[in-house]
Amino acid sequence: MLLLALVLALNGADGAAVGAIAAQLSPGLRISNVELGLLVTVSSLVGALATIPVGILTDKTRRVRLLSVSILLWGAAEAASGLATSYTMLVLTRLALGAVTATAGPTVASLTGDLFPPGERSRIYSFIITGELAGAGFGVVVAGLVSGLLGWRAGFIVLAIPSVVLAWLLYRYLPEPARGGQSRLEPGAAEIVSAEEAAGLPDAIDGTGGSRPGEAPAGRSGDPVVRQVEERGVAPDEEVVAAAADPARMNTWQAVRYVLLVRTNVVIIVASSLGYFFLAGLRTFAVLYVRGHFGIDQGLTIALLAVFGAAAVLGLLLAGRTADRLLERGHLDARIVVGGVGYLVAAALVLPGLLSRTLLLSVPLLMVAAAALAAPNPPLDAARLDVVPAQLWGRAEGVRTAMRFTLEAFAPLLFGLVSEQFGGGPAPIGPSGSVALAGAAGARRVDGLQVAFLLMLIPLAGAGLLLLWQRRHYAVDVASAAEAERRAQADRGGTPRRR
Repeated sequence: MLLLALVLALNGADGAAVGAIAAQLSPGLRISNVELGLLVTVSSLVGALATIPVGILTDKTRRVRLLSVSILLWGAAEAASGLATSYTMLVLTRLALGAVTATAGPTVASLTGDLFPPGERSRIYSFIITGELAGAGFGVVVAGLVSGLLGWRAGFIVLAIPSVVLAWLLYRYLPEPARGGQSRLEPGAAEIVSAEEAAGLPDAIDGTGGSRPGEAPAGRSGDPVVRQVEERGVAPDEEVVAAAADPARMNTWQAVRYVLLVRTNVVIIVASSLGYFFLAGLRTFAVLYVRGHFGIDQGLTIALLAVFGAAAVLGLLLAGRTADRLLERGHLDARIVVGGVGYLVAAALVLPGLLSRTLLLSVPLLMVAAAALAAPNPPLDAARLDVVPAQLWGRAEGVRTAMRFTLEAFAPLLFGLVSEQFGGGPAPIGPSGSVALAGAAGARRVDGLQVAFLLMLIPLAGAGLLLLWQRRHYAVDVASAAEAERRAQADRGGTPRRR
């Protein structure tokens, strides 16, 4: 769990790096808000294109090895960013970085589904996703402080160092589990059975996601969601079940078509992508906005962002635990409802938090908003595994990550365009070479960013409403995924027990 969290931490640190060093990067290369946003946009767009093939590799190859190699390449691309001698070269290094960071989402989702029991996935995800926020905080604090002391180049290079250590830790200590939950980590287990060991069992199928004949796949056995669906007599969607065929042997287009047929999965993809859309703009321009809006220096700004990050971590942990407890008490759609409410609360509290010019009022509001914005991620990530057959987890996550990265890609660029349209021009340069946030030009830039943030609250609230509107179809899609796995196993010659 810690190793998977560290993977997302490294990804989060990279995503926050550009925003953290924006105050030094803008005057260093003399770039505008739009050009600053474009750095994040190109990286995310390439990541979006790469996630589909990465999802295929995740379902077909050794995930730990794929992840380890990718993280080494991460470090190389991050170091190259710090050595860039022009804006064009920096854009090219961010393109390369986007391609290799695409590995994180599909591999972490697939490994989480195979290693941990389904009834605890919201809680498990809350700990793993904490890594993403902790990494973003690490990126803001470390890259921000280092760039303030040594310049923007050092801010990039310092983030390359942890990748080498993490790649070795993954290769050395993270086991490659068998697919479909065959080697899931159960309470009291001394070790995790590897994919090879599971495949060598007398009645095992292979490492592609099969289960032992005569048994239900471990990924669904003991699943409280499936149990409640059966107790309530929820019928599967036959069109979705028929489209699954044999999930382990689907080609790329069949897998993508199936993933997009699952209504709950599509709603989760859209809603979570809208949440990340707002977050991408926030992390790119938050330092500039907070400094200018409240008239404080970079050190205090980073301290405030660290406080907001801690509130977000608390929101993750509480949401994961709350969703699983509600599920245990018979609230079948708890994971979807917790996600929808989180987005609505975040949108409602960010509005007054951004408009107030008093830190004493804004900080508590934005702390709760940060917790609410982070809260949907663990239950929604767990729900995505509930509604898709285990053999498609990597490819399903690839489709979701592609849309998430696409919206994330355009978020900083759109935030920059809107901010400049409403008064924020290119960064004014102060006498010491830093961004001047005081004076008329600086005030216009801050006001433009405020308008951008407020307008982007509309899709965030829409994400919450969309989840609550579609929550009733979740049970049908859970039943469909379970039935698809059962039929696929039967076609391979097993006689699974009824779930």
